[in-house]
Amino acid sequence: MNRLNTTAALFLILLSSNTGYAAQRIAILNFELNDITSLPNNQAEWVRTASMQPLLEQTISRLGDYDIVRIPLNEQKTANAGIGYLFRFHDAAAHLGKKFAADWIIVSLHSKPSFLESSLIADVIDVQTASLVEELYVDLKGNHAKVTGRVIKELARKVNQVISPQKKSHRQE
Repeated sequence: MNRLNTTAALFLILLSSNTGYAAQRIAILNFELNDITSLPNNQAEWVRTASMQPLLEQTISRLGDYDIVRIPLNEQKTANAGIGYLFRFHDAAAHLGKKFAADWIIVSLHSKPSFLESSLIADVIDVQTASLVEELYVDLKGNHAKVTGRVIKELARKVNQVISPQKKSHRQE
């Protein structure tokens, strides 16, 4: 009987220590393209930029216990008053994330100043506090799919490093 009580007590302790935990909910908006090369509006670059958001979602979901929150494109466009608006106004991005019950929202810009090099800039925003936690930078040298995939993996690792340490405290507030 004593052994049964001990087992039951251990089970209750384990159960209670895990009740405050839930997967972090991350919304990743579509990347915006800021192409300032002499030939902007290149169709191939638009396609490449459009591929980044779903690739980042897939990569982040493999790195940790995250629920990906999908925000419909029409909702993103409605909330975005112009190119870079949600990127510059973290409170507006957080409001959009809150509308879809996200804990975090990632707003990203693909900045392309030259044909051979571009940068991804991603703002990690805490939806609860409507504040920027960190701005992440990753450079792309080249424009083929292998480079894009490698850089998205690097960006996902950086996002995970920012969010991971805050998971426990973020959920218990």
